[in-house]
Amino acid sequence: MFFVYFIIILIVPIWAQLRVKGTYKKYAKINSSSSLTGREAARKILDANGLFDVYIEETHGVLSDHYDPQAKVVRLSSENYHGHSLAAAAIAAHEVGHALQDQQAYFFLRIRHALVPVANIGSNFSWILIMIGMIAGLTNFLLLGIIFMAVAVLFQFVTLPVEFNASNRAMDEVVSLGIISNEEERQTKKVLNAAALTYVAAAAVAVLELIRLILIYTGMQRNED
Repeated sequence: MFFVYFIIILIVPIWAQLRVKGTYKKYAKINSSSSLTGREAARKILDANGLFDVYIEETHGVLSDHYDPQAKVVRLSSENYHGHSLAAAAIAAHEVGHALQDQQAYFFLRIRHALVPVANIGSNFSWILIMIGMIAGLTNFLLLGIIFMAVAVLFQFVTLPVEFNASNRAMDEVVSLGIISNEEERQTKKVLNAAALTYVAAAAVAVLELIRLILIYTGMQRNED
């Protein structure tokens, strides 16, 4: 049982990251038929949807691309900002997908935004409470830590539909606007699906860890009785 837990908690996230990097590296070498850069693709989608007030900025790092809902900015890593590849188009379109969600007040995105401060608190303080509870044998501290962690796990789960929906929006946009050809849809989906694996892996690990802690808590409760 411990071996299975170890495999999931350690190997699965590593495998997901390697899959993302490998897929990205492969399709970063293949230019899209439109030859648009990631910045140009993002701008085309934004303008087509009336999001003229959303800006695009270059940011440092590898695969550091994201949408900032507070500043209304799509930030693309240098390789995707300047790149003409299928990977650059896919990732740029995905981040613009989040801007479209923001524009339309997408339900799960609103929930995720609402959960951010609570999830941050849960991530920062849950393990402190859990360790105190486990080391000192204080079940109330352990339970409180588990509750904080459960909120963080909920955030992970809400993130899944947000990311999948952004990818679906991205595919619709890049095809309808001619950023990629119909023959390039399969390769573009591979980039987006590989990226989604990291969120699925994170959610799986979080749930498994939460279950393990709940089992520890119930075991401590039985010992007290």
